[in-house]
Amino acid sequence: MLAVIRIRGTTGINPRARKTGELLKLHKINHMVLLEDNDSTRGMLHAFKDYATWGEIDQKTLELTLKYRGMLQGRKQLTEQELARANAKSYADLAKNIVSGKVKYADIEGIVPVIRLHPPVKGLEYVRKSFNQGGSLGYRGKEINHLILRMLKPGEDLNGKNEN
Repeated sequence: MLAVIRIRGTTGINPRARKTGELLKLHKINHMVLLEDNDSTRGMLHAFKDYATWGEIDQKTLELTLKYRGMLQGRKQLTEQELARANAKSYADLAKNIVSGKVKYADIEGIVPVIRLHPPVKGLEYVRKSFNQGGSLGYRGKEINHLILRMLKPGEDLNGKNEN
């Protein structure tokens, strides 16, 4: 399971990359989508690599993301009671099913497929360079989990410590 986050805006964007962003449902900065890891998805990400970052999301990070930022249609928070729509008992159970591929996130009834995140605590790296060159763009691998945790709750470490 890949987590893809849009980093850059739309000014001066290549038309091919613009269309790819629309197909990925990444219309705004700091929006995240969850996609299957296959050749088709990798090809689309290669075309969109100058505007987004992605990597493999782990179960714990996905659980926290669903808990804090999961939304249902009508701007309703995803609650434990609503998890029955996805045949899950808890956030951990739903995250396990999504990561293992038993359930597709976008196919859950009534869920908004795009996850809106806050800007990351302590900011992004340079947004015009790839991650391998010390920037923010492109493939991150498992490091995407650290970025997502920084984007979940502004100004607060998820271990309960306030970073501000």
